[in-house]
Amino acid sequence: MNQPELMRGPAGGQLSDSSRSQAQSDFLRREQPLANVVGYGHGVKWVDGRPTGEPAVLVFVTQKVSESMLPERDVVPRQMDDGTPTDIVAVGQISAQRRQSRPGGGARQQEIGYGPDGGVVQQLGGLSQPVLEELGGLATFEPQVLVRRMRPCPAGFSVGNVAITAGTLGSVVYDFLPGATVDPPGPGLGTPAKFYVLSNNHVLADSNRAQLGSVILQPGTFDGGTNPADRIATLSRFITIQFAPQTPLDQHNNVVDCALGEVPFQDATREQYFSGAPRAWRRKANVAVGDLVKKTGRTTNISFGRIIAVDSTIDVNYGTAGTARFKDQILTTNMSAGGDSGSLVTSLDNVAVGLLFAGSSQVTVANHVENVRALLRVEIAEQLA
Repeated sequence: MNQPELMRGPAGGQLSDSSRSQAQSDFLRREQPLANVVGYGHGVKWVDGRPTGEPAVLVFVTQKVSESMLPERDVVPRQMDDGTPTDIVAVGQISAQRRQSRPGGGARQQEIGYGPDGGVVQQLGGLSQPVLEELGGLATFEPQVLVRRMRPCPAGFSVGNVAITAGTLGSVVYDFLPGATVDPPGPGLGTPAKFYVLSNNHVLADSNRAQLGSVILQPGTFDGGTNPADRIATLSRFITIQFAPQTPLDQHNNVVDCALGEVPFQDATREQYFSGAPRAWRRKANVAVGDLVKKTGRTTNISFGRIIAVDSTIDVNYGTAGTARFKDQILTTNMSAGGDSGSLVTSLDNVAVGLLFAGSSQVTVANHVENVRALLRVEIAEQLA
């Protein structure tokens, strides 16, 4: 098999019940979690920078540390008790990706991570000096941001609750019509009574803190949006996020970070800027490690990645709101930055797969669009693919 085929996992791949239980109890135990470990998921094992095609339990760490420098209790076993191999993946510091008012400082740590092609690569700090000089020009590249006031506003542009900085308008959706179903999924019939902008809870509802009916601006306040001149929607509903320390991490049942703002039909469109409207959406059972995906977002505009893990559990930093543990997540190669939260993640042929909400300099994290649809009870596209 060629390398792209060896990167792929089965559609709807999942951890075994035994591996999931062991990972939860051993790697993220409440009393004393393993050092640097922030999550785990189902993926493909890599050896010497090459995919093997072998299913593995991926263990997500903030940075890789030599085994010789770790206490024995913090060493990840080479395989799980059921024989499934493990693979340690450096994911950096995972945080919710709305635009920060002041970019974080500090030196970059040298890590091994996934490159844009899905391969395991050394970060710039570990390369030889001539290569660093050659890449210096590329490092100064700044994507063109999507921060203009737009009416109707395409998906992908700056948006946010009046109380926050800015995130991304992911799509425009409507309530389930009569006859719509969740499992098996199916669209209903009729005429939508209301339309909504779809984005993250932390973008439209300020991480549970905003009042229903509060103002949503396009562009967001960070990008010059003001109330009432740039009001595009009002907060209609959101799925509450559980945070630690208020609720212990091992009791969290978060699967989505999503919210809706009611919008006049003529003021926004689900056309993804530069990419087109989602032509369909995909169930979790048909999403696979190795799938190529894209998104259009406020900060990094159009970007492309590869799914590296599914069925993932991961801890996400929400700043002053706390830390939230999410289950059943998609991890991709890095395809986002602060301000891209809320972007709709699609296949290359415009099938909606996920809702981007978090990430780091190494990876991007997204909710399954099937979970978003079911919990908000909104139609994102009328067909399955």
